[in-house]
Amino acid sequence: MADEFRLNSSNFKDGGHIPRKHTADGTVDKKDISPQLSWHNVPEGTESLALIMEDLDAPDPDSPIVPWVHWVVVNIPPTLHGLPENFRVHGLDESEIKKEHQGIAEGYNDFKQPGYRGPAPPTAAAHRFEIRLYALDKMFEKLPNKITKPVLEDAMEGHILGEAKLTGMHGHEKMGPRGNDSYIPPGHPMTSPAQMR
Repeated sequence: MADEFRLNSSNFKDGGHIPRKHTADGTVDKKDISPQLSWHNVPEGTESLALIMEDLDAPDPDSPIVPWVHWVVVNIPPTLHGLPENFRVHGLDESEIKKEHQGIAEGYNDFKQPGYRGPAPPTAAAHRFEIRLYALDKMFEKLPNKITKPVLEDAMEGHILGEAKLTGMHGHEKMGPRGNDSYIPPGHPMTSPAQMR
């Protein structure tokens, strides 16, 4: 639909394979680079946008499938129409951040690191990596030191005006000693009771 809230990337199509430079499997100087993103038809009344990227097929030691978070971004102004490739604000001085990106915050992924971490499933079969963009009716004025997916989802409850999705695929030949499904993530997904207001 022409007026549908949409999320796209110039680096890969929805359902297509994610280029290696956007994964953890790229070369030393070309890996873990966040993809370019663009969005269209942001819902009326949107005050900010938030983003979550996760591996929908990540196996977990305690249950068959537990999505693994790779990226969290909050307080994206609705005046922006996208994020550039290799976007980063965490750890930068205010003077190093472009004016249009000031106020945006990157949360912690499930590797317990802030910012973007590229896909690197240990299985031959490709995993689905879903990027979800949320249109919200508020801008978060107070942010905890460690923003995580659970914290963001709790804060967004009752404030979501729309949601757009983009899915990319990635997999490789690396396998654990017990086969394709023997992956044990380096730590469980982070949770935090901190509130965002």
